[in-house]
Amino acid sequence: MDLSSFSKIAETNNWATILPEISLSILALFLLLIDLMSSDKQKKFVEQIAIAGQAIILMIFCLTASFIDVKVTTDLFGGLIQQSQFSHFGRLFFMVSSILVCFLGSIFFRVNKLPRTEFYHLVIVSTVAFMLLIQSNHFVMLFMALETVSIIFYILVSYRKSSSASLEAGLKSLIMGAFSSTILLFGMAIVYGVAGNPDLIATAKDAMNFQDLSVFVQANTENKLLQVGVLFIVSGLLFKVGAVPFQMWVSDVYQGAPTPVTAYLAVASKAAGFLLLILLVEGPFNSMDGLLVPILSVVAGISILWGNIGALTQPNVKKIMGFSGIANTGYMLVGVVALFSIENAAYVIMFYLCTYLLASFAVFGVMSAVATKEDEIQEIYDYEGLLKNEPLLAFILTAGLGSLAGVPPLVGFIGKTLLFILAFKAGLYGLLAVSVVGAVVSVYYYFGWLRYANFKVFKFSDETEKTFSINASALQKISLCGLAVLTIIFGLYQGVFSVFLQGL
Repeated sequence: MDLSSFSKIAETNNWATILPEISLSILALFLLLIDLMSSDKQKKFVEQIAIAGQAIILMIFCLTASFIDVKVTTDLFGGLIQQSQFSHFGRLFFMVSSILVCFLGSIFFRVNKLPRTEFYHLVIVSTVAFMLLIQSNHFVMLFMALETVSIIFYILVSYRKSSSASLEAGLKSLIMGAFSSTILLFGMAIVYGVAGNPDLIATAKDAMNFQDLSVFVQANTENKLLQVGVLFIVSGLLFKVGAVPFQMWVSDVYQGAPTPVTAYLAVASKAAGFLLLILLVEGPFNSMDGLLVPILSVVAGISILWGNIGALTQPNVKKIMGFSGIANTGYMLVGVVALFSIENAAYVIMFYLCTYLLASFAVFGVMSAVATKEDEIQEIYDYEGLLKNEPLLAFILTAGLGSLAGVPPLVGFIGKTLLFILAFKAGLYGLLAVSVVGAVVSVYYYFGWLRYANFKVFKFSDETEKTFSINASALQKISLCGLAVLTIIFGLYQGVFSVFLQGL
């Protein structure tokens, strides 16, 4: 590559387009600087600075970015980054997730005396990596951003160094994460090697660039080695979202990780995997429907059944959320399968992710408030009498679990209904039937949890009534209540999400 080529690439380096990511990076470094130069009394303001700083960056991003008519640009930074309405949604989603995780962290650290600054720093840096990940237009960019997120999660999952459960979860996350990254990288290497073969049709100029690769894949869909590479790449992403048969790490990691990190894994990490799948299915792998549709359909159906049936006998609430996450992975995979035949299917998945964010953070917020120092041993029995002792938290939990179960008029009902309509329009009748069965089964374990929280359970006369030691302040409980209220408001009125529902 000569000097003129480097000059052309440098001309595409528009730093203003990634100003939110740069601002968040500066904020993360600023937190470390505060920790280094401040007294112990001043360090207590770190969490307020982290949350307020991200909120300001989010508001500026919302005011300056257009989410309605965003022209797709694929030549930024030498073709490494592409921006569109889709990527803007992802950036917004991850910033909101990060703020909520930091908020849950503020509740978590009221009980657990652990380093705070490093936690908020890692969460913000991972958010930057998530935001760059969803703007990937090149496999090199995709892999580097994904590995940055993965390494940070290994640290966050094992953040409670004094907890054997957290360390075990971190080790499992490391081993399985490394395995999935190996599969993903191996798939990229195969695709890169095949695309450079001069004997094939339409050899890609840059086999790692999504636009060049799309042309090549479309002309060589029957090439067996290319199909193997595509399957490895998709399998690596299915590992990240916890789909069957790559779900073996989910329940143990969800249980052992600190509750705010579990929430981050459940929402942001899952969203990143699905947004990447959408990016690839709508881009370079769009012509691979003959290969991917049957495989993803089977994975989606088994994930729905595995997650919902597996949760039925679980008393541990974090494991319940883990199996629930597997089931919700299956529901969203139904949308990915429909993406091959319905143009606007991605908007339904994006809407479902928004409903999942609100419901999940509401539930994990209550879990953070109720948890003891050993939050990995929380069971549904620990919530007995929550309504009598903490009616506001009981309301939040009911709204969150009800939305996850798809109970009207909560927003989760709208999300599931749209996915069912999507499956019907795409002719996925088998997956539609499995999805409906899974939704019905899920009511049992969601409402089993709510039964302990909201209704008096039979007791022997000599048993003492449970008392609660709540970690959250009154302001934090009111803030969590806002999530529950939003699940109701958006269940009744989805106008604010109309951009995601267009064409349906």
